[in-house]
Amino acid sequence: MNDYEISPDQMSQKRLSSYILVDIRNDSARSYGMIPGAIHIDENELISHAAEWKTSGLPVILYCMSGQLTAWPVIRLREIGVEAYSLAGGYSSWVVFDIKHCESKKKQVEESIRKTYHKRIFSKFAKALNTYELLSPGDHVAVCVSGGKDSFLMAKLFQEIKRHHKFDFDLTFICMNPGYNETNLAVIEENARLLDVPLTMFDSDIFDIVDTVPKNPCYLCARMRRGHLYAKARELGCNKIALGHHYDDVIETILMGMLYGAQMQTMMPKLHSTNFPGMELIRPLYLIREDDIKLWRDSNGLHFIQCACHFTDTCSSIDPEGHTNSKRMEIKQLIRELKRVNPNVEKNIFKSVENVNLSTVIAYKKDGVKHFFTEDY
Repeated sequence: MNDYEISPDQMSQKRLSSYILVDIRNDSARSYGMIPGAIHIDENELISHAAEWKTSGLPVILYCMSGQLTAWPVIRLREIGVEAYSLAGGYSSWVVFDIKHCESKKKQVEESIRKTYHKRIFSKFAKALNTYELLSPGDHVAVCVSGGKDSFLMAKLFQEIKRHHKFDFDLTFICMNPGYNETNLAVIEENARLLDVPLTMFDSDIFDIVDTVPKNPCYLCARMRRGHLYAKARELGCNKIALGHHYDDVIETILMGMLYGAQMQTMMPKLHSTNFPGMELIRPLYLIREDDIKLWRDSNGLHFIQCACHFTDTCSSIDPEGHTNSKRMEIKQLIRELKRVNPNVEKNIFKSVENVNLSTVIAYKKDGVKHFFTEDY
């Protein structure tokens, strides 16, 4: 660590009022959480705040995701008289430090699911299980924990539903390490300890393989991840894998299919595996809104990893200009814009795939066979 860096431990020993903490990450990265007390300022606007920072007399601590993007801005600020520091290891290192040094939150988290978020989260989880018949007596579900907020919440919800014990089923919590860096792996392991989620870890080389693919690496990564999860779940005697896709993922998938794929389809709440006979995929967070998951995370002071692949686990790959380089991020922004005009737009998108009138559809596919409206005209 050089003279311009400050560690999470050193920062924690200072009063929050004794320094200015600045997050320079873009909107996408900040959606995964911020350090309490931080303010956001775009990297390109830091110099414009130099005068007020010098007047305040307070040191300024900059952080990004991994500490790689703050070194140069810190040097520039110091050259013009600002006492500036870079948070060593960035947000990721602070998350690991915070988790290790907090008391067990298991009881608090579980109480929040039963009380504060019972209606908005637990009830919708139970409704999805019942509405889409996702869970049956005798099932052995591999709950797939990627390390993010969605999958960890899903793990806690399964533990809670298990407590009700309406019928017998088994749970195994599995987590694949496709090539995470040490910091992200530590975040996953510490969160599992903190939340009392007994993870069965296993390794794969997916990130190394995907790194060699020039086009559509995210698509290939998702397909390979699912295949490894199916294989591990079957090895462990499971008949289902549970993934943490939520309501917002569903409506984004619908729009992505229409606008970028020229097709009308949705992310199904459950489906049979084509390559692993007898295995089924379920999505029990299907009816839960992402904003409610974020509220649950933030109200409990929890911090999780983001995508964490080799394309996003360094600051330089999270687009320092703040532009979206993901079609899903573009769709998220589009939905936000549409919602300003029509507050019901999200609900309407979700319901649209439940209200398909085949009499008004030019063509559709059934079991891989395309049918044209003239067949029955």
